[in-house]
Amino acid sequence: MKKCVGYIRLSTQEQDEKFGAVAQKQQIKEYAENHGYDVVAWFQDIGSGVSDERPEWNKILFGDDIINPPFQAVIVFKSDRVARDTKLYFYYLYLLEKKGVELISVEENFNGDQAFANIYRSMMLFVAEQERKNIALRTSHGRKIKACAGGYSGGRTPYGYTVKDGQLEIVDDEAKVVKEIFALNDDGVSQVQIAKYLNSIGLKTRNGKEWSQPLVRPIILKRKLYQGFYKYGSKSDWVKGVHTPII
Repeated sequence: MKKCVGYIRLSTQEQDEKFGAVAQKQQIKEYAENHGYDVVAWFQDIGSGVSDERPEWNKILFGDDIINPPFQAVIVFKSDRVARDTKLYFYYLYLLEKKGVELISVEENFNGDQAFANIYRSMMLFVAEQERKNIALRTSHGRKIKACAGGYSGGRTPYGYTVKDGQLEIVDDEAKVVKEIFALNDDGVSQVQIAKYLNSIGLKTRNGKEWSQPLVRPIILKRKLYQGFYKYGSKSDWVKGVHTPII
């Protein structure tokens, strides 16, 4: 019996149980049993529909512990579980074939002429790639629309705030530090001296570290945000935010 590994990828965007981890594993197991394969290992990644981060998939491609003893195939539920980018998919396919490992998709049975199989793969992956781009586009547009209305649209949470239910809310202890920074800045105190003063009275950063000029500067540059305005990205304009001002 030939040996294989099963690979499952579940997108955080997917809610349909048809594509869930249990369903994918069952389909792969059935295919393996019906085609003379023994599944010797399972790998599973979970990520967003637009992310190419696949640590478990990388173990299949590059991990020394799984190629000794060797296996003859990697079985997936669908080709887009491997990659939704056509070029990336064929790169992965190339790496596996160099090792003599077949990549098998349960849903798309690429049997027969190899040239036709590659054409069919390309067609299916083109559709998946367009879907990936559309997801990214919809997400970007949604964030811009929310930002135009003054709502928090993601990114690093500004010091002085936390995110709750998708909105910025004031963190009282951090807000006191923000007020102190702007008061000192408005009195003409340099950013270096502000950092030294905060350290001298025992105040720490969000990560529990000492203050320094590079940590003070971004707060001062975000004055309008702390005054109650919001912008998303460098090309957008400031608008009245829905969050509570600190200064």
